[in-house]
Order: sequence, then structure tokens, then C-alpha cells
Amino acid sequence: MNTTRRLAAAGIAMTLLTGAAACGSKDEAASGGSGGDVTIGIVELNLSNPFFGTLEKATEAAATAKGWKVMKAEAKVPGDSATQVTAIENMIARNVKAIVLDPANPTALVDVVKKARDKGILVVTVNATLTPIDAADATFATDNTNAGKLIGQWAKGTVTSNPRIAMLDFDLSDGPAGGRHNGFLEGYGIAEGAPEIAGSALTKGTVETGQSAMENLLSAHSDINLVYTINEPVAHGAYTAMKNKGVESKVTTVSVDGACSGVQDVKDGIIGATAMQFPSKMGEMAVAAAAEYIANGTKPKSGLTDSGTVLITDKPVAGLESQTSEWGLQNCWGEK
Repeated sequence: MNTTRRLAAAGIAMTLLTGAAACGSKDEAASGGSGGDVTIGIVELNLSNPFFGTLEKATEAAATAKGWKVMKAEAKVPGDSATQVTAIENMIARNVKAIVLDPANPTALVDVVKKARDKGILVVTVNATLTPIDAADATFATDNTNAGKLIGQWAKGTVTSNPRIAMLDFDLSDGPAGGRHNGFLEGYGIAEGAPEIAGSALTKGTVETGQSAMENLLSAHSDINLVYTINEPVAHGAYTAMKNKGVESKVTTVSVDGACSGVQDVKDGIIGATAMQFPSKMGEMAVAAAAEYIANGTKPKSGLTDSGTVLITDKPVAGLESQTSEWGLQNCWGEK
């Protein structure tokens, strides 16, 4: 998510890169055209999360491979839509041909995206959607509801009696967080507020907040035996809390992301199952859509194009397709 998203406004980190064959002034670098005369914008979330770093690098690599120049901006903290608005304004002024945006907030960027599109700039979102989704020309992202559903179905087939569930979430107004949460409930076959849910807590998508949230939940509900987590860092933190209490062998944990560190946690028995995302594919799909638009004006299909999800577990459930942690380690993203 990997998850994993949004707080208050912060400063801006803006970098203008030129392609290998580029020369001349910054104005010439953003002049538009084809091949080496094309500049696109990439607007990412805070790169302290390796998911967003992987997505940005893949998008940039796909763009520079086409001979394009890239104008980049990254938010400093989760939820920093102010930085992203400023970045898009700057990109509009520099006449970029397309913008690949990972939105910090589903609604705060709608107006500036409309401004860009009104100028003939293609705007596609990756990882997360705007609200409404058609505020952007297209979205390339994980179907987070489906990702949550997969781990919910696996959990249902694994914890078969007397489930006592802890829900470790992120801000549920965030699209990926809300999708994963709702998908898990659907996959497990329960509704919001069901008696099977022992307790819930909001985290910031980090190891530290996962640990503290789980410590509090275990103090109030010592019978927890299943933990849903918004992402793998939260799952790792929750495991530390459980291990400190000596209950880790009694609790099953599920998550979403597919980072190499998270898949290693599956192999080590820390996470029972995770839903793997493919951030590099999101970026590559976005650049392919931009290439079509720049070449002949053809816009991509509106709405969500799913970049794929694979369930990773070493304890498969009958009738539910999955891959092992060994497969996951060969296909994961981030540092191994």
C-alpha cells in the first residue's frame, strides 16, 4: 500500500531531469514535441516509503527510455497534497505533455488536475484514484478491494473457529486503505461492526505505529487470534508486540504490499499471507498510455486499469489461487 498514506502539508522537493541526449536551457528541456523534445511530469508521495520510490523509479526509467525528459516532485510526508498542487502548477507552466500522479488526497487535487487537462495535458493517476475517478484521464493501480478480499478469503479458510479479529488500518477516507479494509471484510464474510471483530485501530502505516496499536489492542483483547493489517510494516510491528506478549504462535496475520521484506516475513512465518502489488508495472502502464497520447492523441480507457495482485502464502487454502514465498521473493519489489 502498499499502502500507506497521508497527513499535513509540508515542503516541496522538485527536480528537473534531462535525458541522456538533452542539452540547452531548462525552457528548451520542457518545450514539448516528440522524442527528446518531450517532457512529462511525475508527482509522487513521500519516498520514505519504498513502494513510492519503486513506483517513481520505474515511471522515470520507462520515460527516459523513450528519450523523454522528466520533471519530478515528491511530497515530504503522507497527505501532503499542497506540495503536489504546487508541483502540478509548475508542470503546467513548463508545458509538460503528460503528468503521472500518485495523489496524496482523493479530492484536494481535482481542481489542479482539471486545470492541467484543460491545457491539453494528459493526467493519469497511479496507485490511488481521485474522487471522482474520472477526474483523471485514467488510473493504473492495484484493485485494493480485490487485494483485501484475497487475504480475507485466505484468513477465512485458515482461522476457522472462534475468530477474534484485530483491524489495524490507515485513514479509511484514503482510497487504497478503505478498499483493502472493505475487501477484507467481504472476503472473510463479515460486515462492519461484526462480533468477530475484537477491536480496531488507526496506524500511520509504519512499524512503530503497528506495534503500539497492537500493544493496546492486546491489552484490551487478549483473545485476538487474527490480525488484518493495512500493510507489511504494520504487520511487522504488530508481530513484535505479539512476540513481546508471548502470543505470536496463537495469532495469524494478513497484509497487503508484496515488498521483499514483507515476503521474507511470510517465509519466516511472521505474516501468514500477503497480497502482492506491482508498482513498477503501474508506472510502465502509465508511460505507455502517455506515449499513445503524445504520438496520436489517443487517450487511455477512463477509470481503473488493474495492475494485478497475487496472493503470497506458504499455507495455501484449497480453491484459492496463490504463490509461495519463494515465488514472491523472485517477483517482489524493494530491497531484498
